[in-house]
Amino acid sequence: SCNRGKRSIALDFSMAAGAELVRDLARDADVLVENYRPGTLARYGLDHAALRAINPRLIYCSISGYGRISSLAKRAGYDSVIQAEGGLISICGERDGPPVKVGVSIADLLSGMNAVQAILAALIARGRTGEGQFIDISLLDGVVAVLANLGAGYLIDGRNPGRWGTEHPNLVPCQAFPVKDGEIVLVIGNDRQFSALCAAMALPEIADDPRYRTNRDRVLNRDTLLPLLKQAFAKHSRADWLARLHDAGLPAGAIRSVSEVLSATEVRERDMVVRFEHISAGEIELVGSPLKLTGTPVRYDRPPPILGEHTHEVLAELGVAGERLSRLVSEGAIAAQSATAAVT
Repeated sequence: SCNRGKRSIALDFSMAAGAELVRDLARDADVLVENYRPGTLARYGLDHAALRAINPRLIYCSISGYGRISSLAKRAGYDSVIQAEGGLISICGERDGPPVKVGVSIADLLSGMNAVQAILAALIARGRTGEGQFIDISLLDGVVAVLANLGAGYLIDGRNPGRWGTEHPNLVPCQAFPVKDGEIVLVIGNDRQFSALCAAMALPEIADDPRYRTNRDRVLNRDTLLPLLKQAFAKHSRADWLARLHDAGLPAGAIRSVSEVLSATEVRERDMVVRFEHISAGEIELVGSPLKLTGTPVRYDRPPPILGEHTHEVLAELGVAGERLSRLVSEGAIAAQSATAAVT
């Protein structure tokens, strides 16, 4: 699913002929992205210095666990390990429970997004200078950066942040609450919203209690307030509570399963699920792009390719044909799958 819109070429650059094909591709390329261990591509003459010599405009983006300029540069970077070493796992989990990792490979995903931002900045710079550059993206850097306010807080006051589950250290109530048929998340960001919440829940005694009048009061007295709210929320269904809360203009939502999310009307109407006819899998649905541009909308013109599906197509555009192509095939320098697929 990550490779939709791309073409796939499969070659063996440990062979001289395969490495030469990479150089042919890089000669007119705008961007190269790689995530091999340090020194791997240099062995085949495919490192930044070698490719810059044949294409000074090339933007060469390297993604690794700890960065190319690091005492840990040679260490393999795996998402869960990076989440742990970047401090992210230490802040995830219930207040009195063990640490947990983020449910998706967030370090990998962040690195991809950081790489895109850096590449776009480098393309803008190249438009001014005519020169490409080397980009060094680290998974660890990405996780450290998203510590955000918690990282900044530690640097200011020297205190390690704890785990809060769905709760918020500085806002109360702001968390998940069990209801009759599931759970909802509620965020109360100010005292006016708290008054509206008490009215929606028919709890005037809480609204008038001096222990809960201001957010500071509620933070200090969360251990007495939250059980009262949980008891009230448990009496009605998810749909009932969300109707009441939304009618009161309060930010609240259901904790939904992935199946509920991907079948939701508001998700489908934003084209966040798209359909493809895939060459080997048949008709498939994939998660759509969150980028919505009016002038250059995202195109869904190619399903994810199978490995090497476009090898001959891409090589033909490089002028590789005839005897040279036959030799590459016979030597095993390239692999190919002949196939066509169309988007629906």
